[in-house]
Amino acid sequence: MPTKLSRRNFIKLCAGGAAAISLSGYLAPFMKEAVAAGAPPVIWIQGGSCSGCSVSLLNSVHPDIEKVLLEVISLRFHQTVMAAAGSLATEEGLFATVAENKGNFILVVEGAVPVGADGSYCIIGEKNGQHLKFVDAVKEIGSQAMAILSVGTCSSFGGIPATPPNPTDCKPVSEIVKNVPIINIPGCPPHPDWIVGTIAHVLLYGDLPELDVFGRPTMFFGDIIHDNCQRRQYFDNAIFAKNFGDPGCLLELGCKGPIAHCDSTYRLWNNGVNTCIKAGAPCIACTEPEFPGWPIYDRIPEMPIAPGITATVDQIGGVLGAATAVGIAGHLAGNVLTGRIGPKKQAEKEGDN
Repeated sequence: MPTKLSRRNFIKLCAGGAAAISLSGYLAPFMKEAVAAGAPPVIWIQGGSCSGCSVSLLNSVHPDIEKVLLEVISLRFHQTVMAAAGSLATEEGLFATVAENKGNFILVVEGAVPVGADGSYCIIGEKNGQHLKFVDAVKEIGSQAMAILSVGTCSSFGGIPATPPNPTDCKPVSEIVKNVPIINIPGCPPHPDWIVGTIAHVLLYGDLPELDVFGRPTMFFGDIIHDNCQRRQYFDNAIFAKNFGDPGCLLELGCKGPIAHCDSTYRLWNNGVNTCIKAGAPCIACTEPEFPGWPIYDRIPEMPIAPGITATVDQIGGVLGAATAVGIAGHLAGNVLTGRIGPKKQAEKEGDN
């Protein structure tokens, strides 16, 4: 499918945060052109979730979500925003779209998939006069999609519903559907740019964007929060907050920034206004597969550094820092050598005086 926006420029645009304006505003003309040329329709279904991912998408601006849904994306089914209900929605809308576009539609799945009690914990409608279980819908519809977008941490990795004791036996989409390309867009909730940008890539280029080891688009999840943190200077100078509201790095208050992959520190939320750390709260690493299986506001003794590999903060002190002598000493030494702090900096100050 030809597009006037090259893949290279598309990636640069997405990775650059689109200034402080919603990414959908930049991509809307190209996506609208792609849809008019016959780009795949989008089907969005929800299961074990709080609908927070849908709410996040609804906060898209420039253009607003009404224009995105009606003019930019060919959205054929969405349980929260559509007007239709009952068989009109499921049989004449959902399954008719699947039958007409087999292998040529994008399925967006929001929420974990409850498989306990044979899937009876989550019913999303009716089909042929019978209850339509979410797990069955994911299997049947997902197996016929060209690609599946697992939107939110619950859909991507299990999230809160799959955290022990997990009474409904929730699972991520990747454990339910096989042999279909799956893109994980985690976050609790994910930024609307991550959703719109990923859908745009598939619509414009007909394939998947570059993904990391956890199936996340690297254009949005290639950076670590800690590297671009607004409080990084505190960390580099070994100043750690002891209480909420204190100046300093928030690592001792449970910040998971050193292991959290996403670009929210410079993309910002709420139309470019704020982000968790900027608002004084520690990063809870909601984009990671282990979320929320750790103490949210406690400095945890172990952190995952690769699939199946964990290490104590002390063992990787130079990377994660925290209140370890090795970590702080390493960062302090680096700052002294570069003249950011220490004798050289002091001499400069005295010279100024």
